[in-house]
Amino acid sequence: MPENNGHDGHHGASIELENLSKQYPGSPQPAVDDVNMEIKAGEVVIFVGPSGCGKSTTLKMINRLIEPTGGRIRIGGEDVTDIDPVKLRRKVGYAIQSAGLFPHMTVAQNIALVPKMIGWSKTRITSRVEELLDLVGLDVGEFRGRYPRQLSGGQQQRVGVARALAADPPVLLMDEPFGAVDPITRDHLQDELIRLQHELHKTIVFVTHDFDEAIKLGDRIAVLREQSHIAQFDTPEAILTNPADDFVSGFVGAGAALKRLNLSRVRDVEITDYPTVTVDDPLQEIFNRLRSSGTNEILLLDKRGRPYKWLRRGDLMRARGSLARAGTLVTDTVTRDATLRDALEAVLTDNAGRVVVTGRRGEYTGVVDMETLMNSVHELLEADRLEALEAQHELEGARAERTHAEQEGEGGGMKA
Repeated sequence: MPENNGHDGHHGASIELENLSKQYPGSPQPAVDDVNMEIKAGEVVIFVGPSGCGKSTTLKMINRLIEPTGGRIRIGGEDVTDIDPVKLRRKVGYAIQSAGLFPHMTVAQNIALVPKMIGWSKTRITSRVEELLDLVGLDVGEFRGRYPRQLSGGQQQRVGVARALAADPPVLLMDEPFGAVDPITRDHLQDELIRLQHELHKTIVFVTHDFDEAIKLGDRIAVLREQSHIAQFDTPEAILTNPADDFVSGFVGAGAALKRLNLSRVRDVEITDYPTVTVDDPLQEIFNRLRSSGTNEILLLDKRGRPYKWLRRGDLMRARGSLARAGTLVTDTVTRDATLRDALEAVLTDNAGRVVVTGRRGEYTGVVDMETLMNSVHELLEADRLEALEAQHELEGARAERTHAEQEGEGGGMKA
């Protein structure tokens, strides 16, 4: 993957929150009470907790959209509690739910907002806008001049992320950025963020109330209770396997083994190649390819190499010289960064038991089938079973030792 698209970008900066509090006037208790946290440079940290627990307030204090009542904030070692909040916000990208784009500005103008404010030249801004649209997977020629109302929810959200990254800030704050889009788009946006982070290494602080999203995206997760008190701050694996208390267990919910499917990626399992043809291939050639492939279906790709339709033998018999009405449209795909849970859901909603894996521009790269995914599920369940057995043996061993020691003690007493 290209490093930073040749851009000499800032990588992430560390964030330290020290005794951070927020007390609103007239409220008996602080909204955020004495939060202490260290976030490493280049780390993705997720704040998750019940609604009203103060997670968004804590996030907004980092870029001082909400002024803290007490405590300190350091970014890259610099105390930002006293610097000009406008200057601070130029160093910290911010993406929110429903993108928050300005409706009267084009996509390019929305993205150019901060670079323009800090005095970048026109040519530098133009090339940065193009670079960012490419980075978030939107075609420059097609999207640069559009207005937000001409975009889907997912496209708006991509532009929102591009705008947050425009001046190349080391820190990116994201407040439920994918909360307002449909589940399939949300999965794709999450995958896109994972891919971007592989490339950019920003420090990302991300607020969500969805624990599965937290597991999928976070290097570490902060599970917050009321007033942003930290119940547990750890890796997704540690929280899934060793929740600190009942409150955290409640967040993890049932089926921790299946939730661990959120920690494995499509790229970790076998992606099989499938016979493909393109819309430009003659019908007879498609028919011959299917016959010689040994499978009962073939994947039709569009002119850009993106999955378009599944074709079966019967479809070709009925095609009568045209593929316009033949076959089944490919409705759902996953990327290599998608989790096995995403892939399993896609396979289960498609009754043929497989899902197409696509690359960065939606181009076909392979297929993952039900059998591969079920093997992974069985491996996870088996690992859990062995772990539980080991724990049980350890417990029984400890009990036996204790009983033995007690008997020894009693035996010693009798000898005396």
